[in-house]
Amino acid sequence: MKTIAVLPAGSVSDEAAKHLFQNEEVNWKHHRLISDVFLSTVNGVSDYSIIPIENTIEGSVSLHMDWLVHEVDLPIQAEWIYPSIQNLIGRQSELATEEGIIDFSRINKVISHPVAIAQCLQFLRTHLPHAVTEHVSSTAEGVRIVRNNPDAGWAAIGTMTAAGNEKLDVLSSEITDHDNNYTRFLLVGANPYTARHSDTRKTSILITLPEDYPGALHQVLSAFAWRKINLSRIESRPTKKKLGNYYFYIDIEMALDTVLLPSAIQEIEAIGCQVRILGSYPSFAESKNV
Repeated sequence: MKTIAVLPAGSVSDEAAKHLFQNEEVNWKHHRLISDVFLSTVNGVSDYSIIPIENTIEGSVSLHMDWLVHEVDLPIQAEWIYPSIQNLIGRQSELATEEGIIDFSRINKVISHPVAIAQCLQFLRTHLPHAVTEHVSSTAEGVRIVRNNPDAGWAAIGTMTAAGNEKLDVLSSEITDHDNNYTRFLLVGANPYTARHSDTRKTSILITLPEDYPGALHQVLSAFAWRKINLSRIESRPTKKKLGNYYFYIDIEMALDTVLLPSAIQEIEAIGCQVRILGSYPSFAESKNV
């Protein structure tokens, strides 16, 4: 039986993980902090870690990217896209009028993960402009805090699963700013993921440019372009070694064991670039009605 490290039960990460492994027996290791999720697999306590890496509304989760690049050496074994459906959660008995209508003026604080709060800014500005927001380590943690503080006038942003786990009410459902709110998750660990098949494969690499080569980035992109290799994502992040020194994170819509991609990497290395392979893996796209 596989052991999977993931953020707390009831978080979007937890829902997404259980969707990927829905037909398998799994031992779940829930952790409050993403650093503990990573370290669980690094230290051999779990076989894989589940990492949210990118969101439709907020873009990249930089903290998680930096952990993947700077702190650990865990290959990417799979990616999948999962709908992030956020809801306002609290106690209806505490916050509703006698007619059963939620009185938003009674809510003085909204608690959640910063990414989830950012996904719901329009709702918060419209209905809760007076409420302060508090950031916690996961959406599930926010729901737990609200459960433990009755009569405080607090609400959380989280999943329906978390509301059910903590026996709280969904005060307003699907409050994200856009209907097409999806999160991209990575499965990282030492062993290849073989439980499900996908015809779509991707490769992620990290490129550090030589300092004394003008036009190096243009040369890198040209190595992919003339081979008609599609890049689905390119992002720069600081190397943390020197001001103005960046690495480039690139997602490539091609498996590493093709003819074209290894030759492109060889061309890039020939001009003095450092290339690190983060993983070559199956990619799964899920609809909102999973």
